[in-house]
Order: sequence, then C-alpha cells, then structure tokens
Amino acid sequence: MTAASYPPARRLDLTDDLYGHAVPDPYRWLEDAGSEESQTWLAAQDALLAEHMTGLTGREALAARIYELLGAGSVSAPAWRGQRRFFTRRAPGQEHAVLYTATPETGERVLIDPIAIDKSGTTTLDAWQPDKEGRLLCYQLSEGGDEESVLRVMDVATGEVVDGPIDRCRYTAVAWLPGGKAFYYTRRLAPGLVPDGEEQYHRRVYLHRLGSPADEDVLIFGDGMEKTNYYSVSVSRDGRWLTVGAAAGTAPRNDLWIADLTASPESAPDLRVVQQGIDAQTGVHAGRDGRLYVWTDRDAPRGRLAVTDPAEPGSEHWRDLVPQDPEAVLTDFAILDGGELDPPLLLVSWTRHAISEISVHDLATGQRTGTVSLPGLGTIGGLSERPEGGHEAWFGYTDNTTPPLVLHYDALSGAVQTSERAPGSVTPPPVSARQVAYPSRDGTLVRMLIISAGPDGTESDSAGSDGPGEHGPRPTILYGYGGFGVRMAPGYAPPILAWVEQGGVYAIAALRGGGEEGEDWHRAGMRDRKQNVFDDFQAAAQKLIDDGWTTREQLAISGGSNGGLLVGATITQRPDLFAAAACSAPLLDMVRYEKFGLGETWNDEYGTAADPEELAWLLSYSPYHHVREGTDYPPVLFTVFDGDTRVDPLHARKMCAALQHATSAQWPDRPILLRRESDVGHGARAVSRSASLAADTLAFLAFHTGLTH
Repeated sequence: MTAASYPPARRLDLTDDLYGHAVPDPYRWLEDAGSEESQTWLAAQDALLAEHMTGLTGREALAARIYELLGAGSVSAPAWRGQRRFFTRRAPGQEHAVLYTATPETGERVLIDPIAIDKSGTTTLDAWQPDKEGRLLCYQLSEGGDEESVLRVMDVATGEVVDGPIDRCRYTAVAWLPGGKAFYYTRRLAPGLVPDGEEQYHRRVYLHRLGSPADEDVLIFGDGMEKTNYYSVSVSRDGRWLTVGAAAGTAPRNDLWIADLTASPESAPDLRVVQQGIDAQTGVHAGRDGRLYVWTDRDAPRGRLAVTDPAEPGSEHWRDLVPQDPEAVLTDFAILDGGELDPPLLLVSWTRHAISEISVHDLATGQRTGTVSLPGLGTIGGLSERPEGGHEAWFGYTDNTTPPLVLHYDALSGAVQTSERAPGSVTPPPVSARQVAYPSRDGTLVRMLIISAGPDGTESDSAGSDGPGEHGPRPTILYGYGGFGVRMAPGYAPPILAWVEQGGVYAIAALRGGGEEGEDWHRAGMRDRKQNVFDDFQAAAQKLIDDGWTTREQLAISGGSNGGLLVGATITQRPDLFAAAACSAPLLDMVRYEKFGLGETWNDEYGTAADPEELAWLLSYSPYHHVREGTDYPPVLFTVFDGDTRVDPLHARKMCAALQHATSAQWPDRPILLRRESDVGHGARAVSRSASLAADTLAFLAFHTGLTH
C-alpha cells in the first residue's frame, strides 16, 4: 500500500461517568454515519481498502471457486397441505432461493422469485406460511437488507395478491384459522404511538380478517407487556387450540398460554396459563390424538418431551414421554399416526455434540424402538410430516461435503431415501473432518471440528488430536460464535471448502454460550460468564498450535455478529495468539450497544449498562474500551453492511478508528481495514454478494497467514 498513513480521525476528549466508572468514547462522532465528517472518513476507508485488495493475489480465483461451489444450489424440506407441497429451491446461477408449489396433477410452479420482483437482488423472501388448506399463502418481503418484512397474502392458484401489504411485520409469526379467512399474527405499533427510538419494539398479537384494513385488526394480546417482547402464535390443524408465547427479547425463557377456540370467541380467546414466570423455554403442539405435546427444557437443560390434556396444560399435569438424554440435545419431533401404522410412531431429532441423529419411539408410551439411518455425520433440519397424519416424514440433511438434500422416511418399511437433491452439479474437494476435545482455561471440556484436505470422512476423537501428521503446520482459520444458544453444526460451506482446497485448515469451536450441549452450556457463556466464551476460543487457538495444525504466524480468527464480539474480545485480550482477524457485523461497544439496532433485545444475554453490576461485566471485556496504544495488534478486516438494522455498523467504525490510532506506527505492515456494503443487511443476501464477501475475507486472511494460491 502506498498511502502515507491512515485517514485522519478526530479524537474527542469525551469521558462518561457511569456509576463511578470513567468510560472514554473518543470516536462517538462516528455513530452518525450520515454526518459530513463521517462520510469523509468512510470514503477514505473505502479507498484504503480498495488499494489493499488490489495487492492481494488469488482473490479472483477464490471468488470464482466459491461461486462455483455455491452453484450446487439448495433445496428445502417440503411443507405439505393435503397433496400440495411448498418448498424452496435455488438452482445454479440464481441469486436467491425461489418458493415453489407442486401437486401430482399440475407439477411444480413458481410462487415467489425475489429476483423477478427486484432485479437488483436486494429484495429477500423472509418468511412464508400457507393456510391450512393450501389455497392461500402469507409471505413477507424485505428490501435493501432492512429486514422490515412487509406482509402480503397470495392466492396460490392464481398468484394474485389478495391482501396486504401490511408493514411493521419484522419477525412476525402467522397462524391461520381453518378456511383461510383469518389469521393471528404479530405486528409492531405505529411509530407515532411509541417513544422515539423504540420503533423496533412494542409488538402486539392481532387477529386479521382477509380484506379488512390492517389498522382495524383486533388486538388479541400484548398490551401493557414488556416493550422488547417477541410473541409466538399457533393454531392447531382443527382450529380448536390457539397458543400464544411471549419472551423478553432473546431471553432463554418464555411465558405460554393456550385457549380453546370452541369455548371462547376467536376475537377474544380465553387464554389459560401453560407456563408463566418460569426460567425455562417451553413450546406446545396439539396432536391429532387429543394430547398436548410439550417440548421443554424445564428441569431438563438438554430438553424433554412431555404430554398432557390440553384442558389441563399446567406443568403439574405433564407426563414425560421422552425424558432428557444425559448427552444428546432434543431439537425437534414429528408424529406419524396414520391409520396404516400399528402402533403409531414418534420421530425425535437430537444433536449429540452438534452431530444430528433421529430416534424412533412408540407414540403412546415413548419407548424407543429404533433409529433412522442418516447418510453421515451431519446436520438435519425441517423435520415434518403430513398435517393430516400418515406414515411419512421429510427432513433436510447436509454435512461438510454434501450440499443440502431432502430425505424421506417411510415408517412402514423403515427405509430412508433421497427425496430431492440440490439441483447443481459440483464436485466438492475431498476433506477430512475431525472432532476433537480440549480443556478450556477452567478445565471445562470443549469440542472443535477441524477440517483439512484429505479423504472424505468425519470422525470423533474425544481424547484429543494427533495433529496434521506429515502435512505439518498450515495456515488455519479458527471460527466461533458462542452465544444465544446457537449450535455450530456440520454443513456444506463453499468458503470453507475453497480455503481447505488451497491447503488451509478450518476449525470451528463449539464454545460455551452456544447450544451444542444444551441450555446449561448456553448459560455458562452469557451475562457474568461471558468471559468463558473468550477463554474457550483462546484455548482452541492454543490447541491448534500445540497439536501442530498451525503456528501463531499462520493462524487467523473469524466471526460475525455475536461472533464478531468474540473476535473483538480476542483481538484485545490475546493479540499475540494469532496473525490476522476477520470481524464481521460485530458488537464492540458493549457500553452503548443497547442504544442502537435491536440492542435492548439482547440485554438478557449480555447484561445492561443501566445496572451498575452488569455494567462492570460489560466493561471487563468491551473490545472498544480495551484498545491500548503501543500494543502489537494483528491485521484486522472489519466487514459491515449499511442496511444492517440488527447490529449497527457504528461498532466497527469506532473500533476501526481506535485500532488505526493505536497501530499507526505499524502501518502498512499490519493494516486495520473496513469493508462496507450498501443495500444489504445482517441476514439474507444474494449469492454473488456472498461469494464476493467471502473471497475478500479469505484473500485478506490468506495474505496475512501465508496461504498461497
């Protein structure tokens, strides 16, 4: 790079006094991206990035290979309504998955193609829900990455929009009543009805009747409750049972109510408590056999399945059907109760150390009777059956080298067959995946998946790792997340395959804070225990070095969103441990995170700066507040998205400025760079943009870890 120095960034003499803590914030002016000063700084950062990227060899080859591997496409498990099925598929060359419907008589037909709606590729299909008869479809679209999810209703037969648009439907659950004339859904209050800055909160549950104005919808639930509440709604297939759930933000607990719609009006349901004020997550499903199936982690952090009478929904009436497993985490279930089955069966999906499996049980007693054969050690999702009952189930499957496919299980024969494959024809490189275990700082055993070039296969080695053998240390990326109970599971990932194909190693650590080992594992990495996540990650890096997979000079770390916080904390806590970092859409100013985006919905995960004790937790690791001049920080690439309404890009802007100031003497050998995109947000994006982002990130990490192309 030829630039003489980093772009100038004014340092404010600004220090907040928060409960006796002096909290400096020299770059608060960068919170306003629209100011002239910020725009000038951002334009200079864009130029700096472009100059650096032009010097990275192999970037175009990486982008081409990632795009080629993404050409495998994708396919989802079907949602059935009688003989009609709904599913998504992305074919080679398509930027987004397309929603289809199909029947035996008419074959397949496109319902929603985001690119046909918006050629720019910035419109995304966020959610969809057919009515109980399959005649109408509720669907939600966002534009420009804003995730605002405007809701519409389509006539499936004609493709005509028959209702909507209804705005303020971000993260909206939809529950159709039989007949397709009405549905329950959640919607935010209008901006004029809430305090300034709280427009993303204040949800309510409404009953909407098709053809009526949304502003005349009947308020069902949520008035006067927590402003950050998210609500769930569902209606049983026969239309009798309505369930409503409420959770404060992303807190790992919820309240739950149920109403008998044959005993009270649809517009004024008599909701009875299933669970309230309990520190646990619970969901219910009204079975076709008249029983209420209760999934819960109450007194069972790895999950259990109980049953009760819907008329007696309280926990004192729950009877365990499938008890907690001492090692596996219960994730989903499907009921196969067609008249042709004797006895009816229950399928239960689990993850054992993040690897999926399915067990078969007697529906009446819960007794385990067998297992469902899977193609390998991978991940399943979308386990579903026909709503009217039957002997078949469908579910998605993927692993490190298998693009998404749909498997079909026939309970009459016990056979598992491939129902549909991803439509593209690609040849993934052969890789070897090994799951290893290592001790964290406090002795807790943590698992990590290490992917490297070699023969196909995945193996588990709880005792440790023999290292890379004759290959010797190689450039390695260590990835982690560690939050919100999210599991790191095997899956088809073209950027990982492209990296490994070039001779690198890719490791994914299953850190505390995630859900790999159940809710206790999650809670061991949240709030005042957040440092455990960073310790687990740093121990993973040391494990890779000690076992000879890599060296400090060849090791990079990577993470996004909550994983960006993980990377930011590791940058400031152990800058000596690795050679480069990629930090995407990160949380980094943990003192002010609640003031922007959806920050207030996460304060049960992290803590709130409004509480003196919890502020101390946040200050103990907040990356922005731990940048120190004179420290030898490694090269860092921040990637952000201007349309991100979850994690505001201000975090990366402020941290980038702070690190550039602290490392100005290291310029240009250890660059601190900011990559930003417009018209895209935190979530779904076009395939070409995904490939470009991944290629830039991998090229940066390859250059600074010595991976040759």
